[in-house]
Amino acid sequence: MIYRPIGKTGMSASIIGLGTEHLDNKPYEVCEEVIDAALAHDINILDLFMPGTPVRENIGRALKGRRDQVLIQGHVGSVDLREQYDRTRDVPTCQKYFENLLRSLKTDYIDFGMVFFVDTEDDYQGVFETEYIDYVLKLKEQGKIRAIGASSHNPKTAARVVETGVLDLLMFATNPAYDMLAADADIGAAMEGKIDRSQYDGMDPDRAYLYRLCESKGIAITTMKTLGAGKLLSPDFSPFQKPLTVAQCIHYALTRPAVVSTMIGCNTRAQVLEAVNYLNLSDAERDYGEAIKTPKGSLSGHCMYCNHCLPCPVGIDIAATIRMLDIAKLDTSNIPTRIREQYSASNHQASECIECGSCEEKCPFGVKVVEHMQAATQLFE
Repeated sequence: MIYRPIGKTGMSASIIGLGTEHLDNKPYEVCEEVIDAALAHDINILDLFMPGTPVRENIGRALKGRRDQVLIQGHVGSVDLREQYDRTRDVPTCQKYFENLLRSLKTDYIDFGMVFFVDTEDDYQGVFETEYIDYVLKLKEQGKIRAIGASSHNPKTAARVVETGVLDLLMFATNPAYDMLAADADIGAAMEGKIDRSQYDGMDPDRAYLYRLCESKGIAITTMKTLGAGKLLSPDFSPFQKPLTVAQCIHYALTRPAVVSTMIGCNTRAQVLEAVNYLNLSDAERDYGEAIKTPKGSLSGHCMYCNHCLPCPVGIDIAATIRMLDIAKLDTSNIPTRIREQYSASNHQASECIECGSCEEKCPFGVKVVEHMQAATQLFE
């Protein structure tokens, strides 16, 4: 397994994580099988947003004696009032469900207390202009949560949440189809696979900005909807000319700035094994570059960090270099020290580019790599 540091928290996450949504309404034996498989393959982070007691207790039972082996994302404000999933910012109700989560898991702390589902202006105000955020901060002060996170599907709202300075972690809906939705497309419909292919219109600048913003501020991202609820694997629903593989979806998410782990929803051992098999595949088998260049709209000139351009004859990690350049361009007068240090630590820097053009010939998106290397040299060196 490969692990990535989670921002400034001192914790590290396996790049393959476990989403537990599909364990809801399943018997204990299924939960045990999936949890056992995940831990056996060194997955150390899971997301648990479901508010129902049975699934929480099943997961808690499966983790008995192994709580210290996992980082848990537990959501504050996820409720099942009226016997259906909902969210609330009412503090007494949030407290009731959070205490239930602790009891069900038989633990006295949650690693990441996740501000649940912040997508709209009303969501934002309900969190940051009420006593709700004071309750979350108090949980951290009391040691009942180790760090504060939030979940969102909306890049503009998520960016506002990041800018508050409260977060250590963002859980965000990340996959190539969502990233290429037209700005005015209905994200809710997209989450259900109900978006017409004509509404995919190149890389959404708001989503690209969010990834870079998180990276620049040291806020880690864990991804949800990595497989597009399975739609991206289906020829009937994928907006691309052919479906993607699980590995391609995972690799796409992991190559976004700030992403540390992909929460893959599983309800069988076989699905866990398929996800962790990503670690055994070649670069060619993971490569999504050719697969995602075909929806309506142009990605021309936009680096997707796919590494399709490699190998570089002088060994430059082209995608990593362009990613650092993109982050630095957010504010060239105040480039984060961490980004400068990452660049300085690179085995081969942009100034070593010999301008042979082999990278540009292989790039599926027509990126002017040589110009990017010149800009990186000027900015960093």
